[in-house]
Amino acid sequence: MTIGKKLQTAVNKQVNAEFYASYLYLSMAADCEAGGFPGFGRWMRKQSEEETAHAMKLFDFVLDRGGRVELGAIAKPKSSFGGPAKMFEEALKHERKVTQMIHDLHRLAVAEKDSATAVMLEWFIEEQVEEEKTATDILDSLKMAGDNPAALLMLDREVGAREAAE
Repeated sequence: MTIGKKLQTAVNKQVNAEFYASYLYLSMAADCEAGGFPGFGRWMRKQSEEETAHAMKLFDFVLDRGGRVELGAIAKPKSSFGGPAKMFEEALKHERKVTQMIHDLHRLAVAEKDSATAVMLEWFIEEQVEEEKTATDILDSLKMAGDNPAALLMLDREVGAREAAE
């Protein structure tokens, strides 16, 4: 069964949102590294790679379903975030927005009676639980560290030890 036009348009919008997320995290990486936090920068680079992989998963799904991928312009993210804690607050806020978008897309797939898309989106729903938890955990640690340079250095190293994108 070919993906319907309404759902194809919505998935294409999500592809753009995932590429924007990748771009946002890359901008955050640049800000971290410029601010002397290479570990947080490395984590943000890995997160950017993961978001690109999410976009490509959706991209390939549309093509596999006989649809047409239509790429739109990617909005420019800001380039300064006010330090690691504020940055992770923004990352968490963004992940919550993406979670809502995925839930809305899943509801549309169910309404359109497109089981294949609904099932594929369940992977993204689970992924968003992990994304929000990870951002929350790091943010909680940053709040505990406050302005303590030794604690921030330790967190920078710990967060920077993240392996390849999942």
